[in-house]
Amino acid sequence: MKVKKITALLMTATVLASGMSVTQTAFAQEESQETKIPKYIFLFIGDGMSYPQVQATNYYLNELEEKEGDILTSSSKLNMMNFPVSGSAQTYDSTSFCPDSASTATSISTGHKTYSGTINMDEKMETPYETIAEKLKKQLGYKVGILSSVNLNHATPAAFYAHQASRNNYYEIGEEMVASEFDYFAGGGLKQTTGADEDKTDLYQLAEEAGYKVVKTQAEAEALTAEDGKTIVIDETLADDDSMSYSMDLEEGEWGLADYVEKGIEVLDNEKGFFMMCEGGKIDWACHANDAAATITDTKAMDDAVGKAVEFYKEHPDETLILVTGDHETGGMTIGYAGTDYDTFLSNMQNQKISYAKFDSDYVSGYKENKTDFDTVMKDVTELFGLQAPAEVKEVSKQADSKDVHPESEDTGSLVMTEYEYNKLKAAYEETMSRTGEEKEFDQEEYVLYGSYEPLTVTITHILNNKSGINFSSYAHTGLPVEVFAMGAGQEQFDGYYDNTDIYNKMADLTGVK
Repeated sequence: MKVKKITALLMTATVLASGMSVTQTAFAQEESQETKIPKYIFLFIGDGMSYPQVQATNYYLNELEEKEGDILTSSSKLNMMNFPVSGSAQTYDSTSFCPDSASTATSISTGHKTYSGTINMDEKMETPYETIAEKLKKQLGYKVGILSSVNLNHATPAAFYAHQASRNNYYEIGEEMVASEFDYFAGGGLKQTTGADEDKTDLYQLAEEAGYKVVKTQAEAEALTAEDGKTIVIDETLADDDSMSYSMDLEEGEWGLADYVEKGIEVLDNEKGFFMMCEGGKIDWACHANDAAATITDTKAMDDAVGKAVEFYKEHPDETLILVTGDHETGGMTIGYAGTDYDTFLSNMQNQKISYAKFDSDYVSGYKENKTDFDTVMKDVTELFGLQAPAEVKEVSKQADSKDVHPESEDTGSLVMTEYEYNKLKAAYEETMSRTGEEKEFDQEEYVLYGSYEPLTVTITHILNNKSGINFSSYAHTGLPVEVFAMGAGQEQFDGYYDNTDIYNKMADLTGVK
């Protein structure tokens, strides 16, 4: 957008003394006031990702490097933290100061507040809101890509193409996805593909009938080109709830979020421009389960995807805008824990080899079926999470008598459990083994201890979190503001502290959509 030349002419009198002509003055003023219009827009949303998740990931990556003697050093290890502009956005919705993903993604995509659980409709569930993605496609002819590490008809990706009173209308959301005519969808599988009652036409069939190429293998995804046209790519190795695997669970050679972004750039790139929304959805899921290690590795995975956009930006610096934000914070994650005082031991996280979800599916289910004894379970806990039973280090204790801090004390960073921690873990094991899977409600004590998760698994991650100097206060969302990192054309617009609806407003102003 350019200011009118009359603005420059009105300023002429103030600069004539410098020797510039009227024509030179008008041109200089016009150029100085020009805001670049982004032709290529990347919007990365870390679901559940606020400052604690970003900072914990960065500190963890720094701690894995050698320290300079006793001096702790830290640098920005994440692409997003090196962006030239950073702002903050508040996230409340029409329902709560601790909002959900449907309403917050609606705010980001349309500039409107609404109720938690509602996607792109007003509080009366009557008026639909047009999204930034829909406007860019309809008004400017941009190609559009929607990516997510969770289900493609989940709340956040749906908020860029669907309009539903309830985020749980998965089939109807899927129908809107097919009708959107967007060019590239990639990530987790669709939920309720034949409807809640399993009596409707399969969504993938509807997509093919609408002209979409549906791809369900990595080999097919690798072979995709822009000539293939509209495409829906479903990750080949779907994990919990038909989402993509957590980053720490990926096998060698399996695609992660960065690979789908790289392919998206390849198929979306065109002369008119494109808009790509990419959600790191499993950051949120890991935080709900209080799994700090999975949170950190999936935050890093999303940042790797951001890195692919940065590579594209370097080739088109005057036409590209990259935004990285969160929809809300999840879990009440904090860097610091009462048991470690002023210390953190974040490198302990590298001892966790498996996400909570994969541990549940690959191990806990077997424990229940086989009635596995606790000592056998402890061997897996040590191998997969690094936690050790107190009895295993009595010899180490004898050798450490001269130290000021007892080797089993929590604030040493040791992964040897105290008797208190060991007894908590054993109680959680017994609770897990006693459950039938049909429990619908838990009393207050049970919920505070375990949330709605497997008692054994969430207790393991709680202990490892705390020994590392990380704690969670909730199994739900919190009211923290979220970061907004910006790089590229129009980046200066995203500085400051503002509402999440202004993320939409700023994108709309920059692109000129109505």
